[in-house]
Amino acid sequence: MSNIDRASVITAIERLAAAMERDFDMLNTADGALGDGDLGITMRRGMRMVAENSATIPDDLGLALLQCAQAFTKTSGSSYGTLLATGLMAIAKSVKGQSEVSAGQVSELVAAARDKMQARGKADLGGKTVLDSLDAVAGATAGKTGTAEVADAASKAVDDALDALRDKKATIGRARIFADKSVGMDDPGMLAMNRIIKALANREG
Repeated sequence: MSNIDRASVITAIERLAAAMERDFDMLNTADGALGDGDLGITMRRGMRMVAENSATIPDDLGLALLQCAQAFTKTSGSSYGTLLATGLMAIAKSVKGQSEVSAGQVSELVAAARDKMQARGKADLGGKTVLDSLDAVAGATAGKTGTAEVADAASKAVDDALDALRDKKATIGRARIFADKSVGMDDPGMLAMNRIIKALANREG
C-alpha cells in the first residue's frame, strides 16, 4: 500500500490530461445532446493548464489541489468547471498542510467534495448528476485502505452509477429541459466524472 503524495498527483495529472484529450469529442457530443456541447472543451482546457503548471505543484497537497482548482476557474466559465473547482477546493481544505494522504482517506475526501458541490449546485442526490457519481465513489470506497482496492471500488462505482441512472430523467441544469429525451442517455457530467475516476484509478480498460 502506498500513500498519495506529490509524485502521485503529478502522475494523476498526466493520466487525466491524456484522458481529456482522448475523450474530447465524446464529451462534447454527449453534452451537445443534453447541454451546451462544450464539456470536452471545459475539461481539456482545464487539464491542459493543470498539466502545463505541474512542475510547480508543491509538496503540500492542499496547495497542490488549490492550484488545480484555480486552473479550472481561470480556463472555464462553465458550471461544470466551477463545480469541479469547488470540489477540488473542498478536498484542498481537508488536506492542507499534508504532504501525503492514505488511500483510506479517499472516501471522506470525495464525500467532502460531493457536499460542497451539492451546496453550490443546489441539486439533490438521485437527480442524475455528477453528485451521484461522487456519492457512489464515496460509498464504495468507505472502509477500504489499500490503493488497488480503492481504485477498483471507485472505478466500478462510477460505472454502476451510470447504469443505475441512465433510464431516469434529468432533473437539474440544462439537461432538465430535455427531461424525456434524457431517458436512456448518460448524463454528460456523470460521464465526465466516469472518465476522471477511471483515469485517476488507472482503470481505463
